[in-house]
Amino acid sequence: MVYLNFIFFCFVILFAVIGAMRGWAKEMMVTASAILALFVITVLETYVKGLPQTFAEPGSTGQFWMRVAIIGALTFFGYQTPNLPKFGGERFARERFQDSLLGIFLGALNGYLIVGSIWYFLAQADYQAIQYIIPPDPNTPQGQAAIELLNWMAPAWLGVPFIYFAIALAFVFVMIVFL
Repeated sequence: MVYLNFIFFCFVILFAVIGAMRGWAKEMMVTASAILALFVITVLETYVKGLPQTFAEPGSTGQFWMRVAIIGALTFFGYQTPNLPKFGGERFARERFQDSLLGIFLGALNGYLIVGSIWYFLAQADYQAIQYIIPPDPNTPQGQAAIELLNWMAPAWLGVPFIYFAIALAFVFVMIVFL
């Protein structure tokens, strides 16, 4: 048996390695895509009338899979960036050490945003969407650590109105970096 917080940190490290290989500019696009995904989920669930009554009833597996589909689709398109060194010239070259370090940081941030959001949404669905995942046991130290870690995931603190500021900030960074 493997604890969910261990799996989470393994994914964050994996995303950090991917970020080091891809470079900071491409990872910035993924960060903007992940924040956009959380923004779309928030807007759909807050302002679209009738959505909770259809297939996305709060706490249901349908809501979980809808959220995962939105995160997955927007993250996929965030990773499908064009060849940035051709697009931006020398500015996006990954030759320097600090570019790789920033890529590691942004990759880890992307892992936190993507995997942490999916885990948070799975916990809201009471771990019923995936039958092989067992909820953390609050009677063990590892289970308590996992439950405490869930309180620090992006959807827990990035709600209305903070998501509006986050999406604006993400796209200001994208506009500054790419123009």
